[in-house]
Amino acid sequence: MQSFDNYTIVPISETLRHQVQPLVNDAWDAPLIVVNGELCDTRKLPGIAALSDRAEVIGYLLYTFHDGVCEIMALQSLHEGMGVGTRLIERLQGIAREQGAKKVVVTTTNDNLKAFRFYQRRGFTLRALRPNALALSRRLKPVIPLMSPDGIPLRDEIEFEMGIE
Repeated sequence: MQSFDNYTIVPISETLRHQVQPLVNDAWDAPLIVVNGELCDTRKLPGIAALSDRAEVIGYLLYTFHDGVCEIMALQSLHEGMGVGTRLIERLQGIAREQGAKKVVVTTTNDNLKAFRFYQRRGFTLRALRPNALALSRRLKPVIPLMSPDGIPLRDEIEFEMGIE
């Protein structure tokens, strides 16, 4: 396993977006994602990226602000277990605080047990359950599968939140 002891978290500039966007497209099957019944174009979202000392993208986080809330729209660590995702969230908390947000929220699907553990271990609490939300999401983005790779039916959205101090 490759180690990235020295990496930095930087805003996603237009130049860096050319490195990040193919990773986003691959992870989400398109540049478009659906969250809370809304189709979002990830190419237009602000974000931060983790860069190795060789300027390799090893993680990213895309977000948006609305109604005093900072919402995580996409988060991916390409090298799990090394603290990349945690550092991205910590940096986002600072950005959210600077923008006057009172909380950070994130939505995931009912099958994503890894995300449940990850967010709760970092202080997020359950905010909302949206039963059958993926039926609407599939109307906006038909490529969303009916089943997870683990055989869990993809039906619901679960939202977590963390207060900003």
